[in-house]
Amino acid sequence: MKRTLLALTALVSIASAADWPTWRGPKRDDISTEKNLLTEWPAGGPELVWKTTGCGSGYSSVSVANGRVFTMGDTPEGSAVRAFEEKSGAPLWVSPILGKPGGNYEGPRCTPTVDSDSVYALGQFGDFVCLDAATGKERWRKNLGTDFGGKYSGWNYTESPLVDGNLVLFTPGGKKGAIVALDKKTGSLLWQSTEFTDGAQYSSLVPADINGVHQYIQLTAESVAGVDAATGKLLWRAERKGATAVITTPIYANNEVYVTSGYGVGCNAFKITKDGTGFKTEELYANKNMANHHGGVILLGDYVYGFSDSKGWVCQEFKTGDMKWNEKGVGKGSIGYADGHFYCRSEGGKGLVALIEATPDGYKEKGRFEQPERSTKNSWPHPVIANGKLYLRDQDVLLCYDVRKK
Repeated sequence: MKRTLLALTALVSIASAADWPTWRGPKRDDISTEKNLLTEWPAGGPELVWKTTGCGSGYSSVSVANGRVFTMGDTPEGSAVRAFEEKSGAPLWVSPILGKPGGNYEGPRCTPTVDSDSVYALGQFGDFVCLDAATGKERWRKNLGTDFGGKYSGWNYTESPLVDGNLVLFTPGGKKGAIVALDKKTGSLLWQSTEFTDGAQYSSLVPADINGVHQYIQLTAESVAGVDAATGKLLWRAERKGATAVITTPIYANNEVYVTSGYGVGCNAFKITKDGTGFKTEELYANKNMANHHGGVILLGDYVYGFSDSKGWVCQEFKTGDMKWNEKGVGKGSIGYADGHFYCRSEGGKGLVALIEATPDGYKEKGRFEQPERSTKNSWPHPVIANGKLYLRDQDVLLCYDVRKK
């Protein structure tokens, strides 16, 4: 009996293949592997399965794992993580307060990261916690400023933590080392990237294996760089100036790193090579075909898709940087992908959400709807598709839609 119970416990802690346990999904590429989803939406959009409130104020998106949905939000008392039941939206727990509420745009922006029975979350002022996923009980905490010498930029911390193997990582920024790796079980410091000391911006780390070396890629206002996963040693760094705010998560594929940001900067691609003396970078192109502010970009096949300031929704060739098509669509916003289609969410107005065929042959819209229960704030949380459901967070409200074929 004891052995059976242990086996069942192990099974419960394993996330479903269609779960979405962290920012931009299991591979941090914003690509869902789900199939058998709707290829067209009816008038009024897909079926609303449930609506819940109690998320608090803020701009965090959601993670979905092991039958629960996780997000973050402010109350007057402070910032906290929340868990809801995946099937019904029923509230399960609210964590202890992470830190003070508020910020430049009030509320947290981090998407919690779920790893087995733990949840990791970063508050807007640098309060970092590890929680028990079943109860919300705090296991340990750190502060990016007092513990690691970090300092947030004008819009506070927005990064979503990365769990990789036995590590949990984030970017305090600063002279003591921009990136920090902790033991995910204990919170003990394993390394800090003392050779890479750029200030923190708003992008989240991406893991990559480049020329046989496991490493982490980060984008700042000064550069894009890769550090060794085992030691934090700086492996390569390419200067790349951002402006005002650098937010979008980098893309890595086939020894090439792609970055983009708004405020007139645009996009850059770098080839990363390795010889006997170490890693080297070569800029492949730099243009303004994709100037993504914060809605995210997705590499699908040979093309990058996302919203580009002044150009609308764009399909761009990854290898050359050339633009294949652009279209206004639902206006500026964020993007997700599942089963041959993009889910594009407008940041303003009525909160339009559209289903777009994922093709370089042109902009092909397959349905749209106006988000109900719209707040007066920008709908910045990115859409999430997990286990046949579409999740839209808008301040205190969380909406869950069924996007599976009947």
